[in-house]
Amino acid sequence: MTVTTQFDYTPYAADYASRPDYVSEVITATLAVAGVAPGDLVCDVGAGSAHLTIPLLENGLRVDAVEPTQAMREVGEGRTQGMAGVQWFEGFGEATGRPGDTYPLVTFGSSFDRTDRPAALRETARILKPGGWFACCWNHRDLEEPFQARIEDLIKQHIPGYDYGTRRADQTPAIEASGLFETPVVISGRMTRQVSSDVWCDAWSSHSTLGQQAGEKFDDVLAGIRGLVGAERRDHVDVPYVTKMWVARLRGRNAR
Repeated sequence: MTVTTQFDYTPYAADYASRPDYVSEVITATLAVAGVAPGDLVCDVGAGSAHLTIPLLENGLRVDAVEPTQAMREVGEGRTQGMAGVQWFEGFGEATGRPGDTYPLVTFGSSFDRTDRPAALRETARILKPGGWFACCWNHRDLEEPFQARIEDLIKQHIPGYDYGTRRADQTPAIEASGLFETPVVISGRMTRQVSSDVWCDAWSSHSTLGQQAGEKFDDVLAGIRGLVGAERRDHVDVPYVTKMWVARLRGRNAR
């Protein structure tokens, strides 16, 4: 088994709680498609700071939350402390350590792109019950909104060739290529999040994709973003997001 979830999220963990929640209607629609009900046990892989774990719990599900990075796991454990029905485990998308044939739904919230996706899909198929469901989602800022476009221009001035990788790609080809899952249902929903300017600027410190590509320029990029926000002379930022979810049913066991 090759485990590629080797990114060290420790430097980003402290600010992850400031990242936006997923659109609640997308979560509700996903659970309806998967046919899960309150009391069902599901697995959230790459659970991190619990941004997907928490709404799953709030919908009455029990959750096994799997996260490889200790610092991120500690944030998630802290945010879910006192919530019934959640257990936290160390594990990877490609090797969760969870028992086979166990879950009706396995989710990846902003984490599927950090795996060897074919291997993660095989592992998901292993731990799913027959006829179970895989789901992966991300929050994407609307990069065409004028102020967000200015942020993107600033980033690319510092990092020519900046690339979001597979997180903004259509996940359907990878899911279908595995031969393990049916063609996914794609669910999306929009929201605008009004955020304190200081909180929003601080949250950029948790942007691992940016941090890894910026390297030594990361602090310069963060300072530039803070400067753009400061030039607006406002105490909050209206940030438009789209939550996009791919939900796919497991094929027959002989598809492995």
